[in-house]
Formats: sequence, C-alpha cells, structure tokens
Amino acid sequence: MNFFLYINKRLIFFLGITIVFFFLILIFFKQINLINIQLKDPEINLSKVDISEPKFAINNDSKKIYITAKEGNFINKDEILLNKNVKFKSNDFSIETEKVIFNRSKQTASSETKSLFKSKNTKILSDGFNIYDKGNKIIFYGNAHIFLK
Repeated sequence: MNFFLYINKRLIFFLGITIVFFFLILIFFKQINLINIQLKDPEINLSKVDISEPKFAINNDSKKIYITAKEGNFINKDEILLNKNVKFKSNDFSIETEKVIFNRSKQTASSETKSLFKSKNTKILSDGFNIYDKGNKIIFYGNAHIFLK
C-alpha cells in the first residue's frame, strides 16, 4: 500500500494554509514598518538668514576693519543687516553690538543697538554708532559712557 494514502489530507491542507497565512502576516508587518520609516521625513529647518557667519572688511588707506557676525540678511543690493554678535575689529580698536546695517558700496556701517567700543586705553558704551568715511570717522549715538584708563 501507498504511504501517502494514509496521510490525512485535511491536516496537510490546514497546515499548509497556516504556514502561508503566517508568512503573509510576516510580510504585511514588514511592509507596514517600511511605510512608517518612509513617512517619517526629517524636519528641514529653513532658516530666515541669507548669510551664515558673514565676514566683510572696510578698507581705507591706513587700516582695515574686519566685520563678523552670526547672521546676515540682504536689505537691498548694497545694504546688509548683520545680526547677533556683530564685531568690528582693527589693529587699533574693536566694537561689539547686536545689529548693524552695513553698506558694501559706501563702506559704511550704522547701529542703533547698545554698543561697546574698546581700544588700548578707552572703552565707550553707547546706544549706537555710525562708521563712515571708509572707517576713518566714528560717531557714537545716545547715552554714551566713556571710560579712560
């Protein structure tokens, strides 16, 4: 007699259906996990800053004044608004403030925020300043406190 005639055909059928069903469920859950991973897009933070860490210089015949900041935004073709930790540095002095409008074509800069001017023997705290004549002249605005050593 044939051995296969003694095997319960219903048992083999249900066992086969169970195995196929198990594999379908496994594939279905893997597919759901892949979809969840693909749907989680990383957040793209679009900054409202035109220039990150801008660096400029005001050039005149006798010296250069280097300008650095954390952020910069174009106002127009020539003017740039510099924000956050704006520093003017030359061999003779430095100025620190938070917001400055820098004009690239005229080589001027002006600020209406609290400013700290430092040189070898002088410190000036003011409510703003204006650098013009290619850095040769600086005017301090508002309440200005001068500290001389």
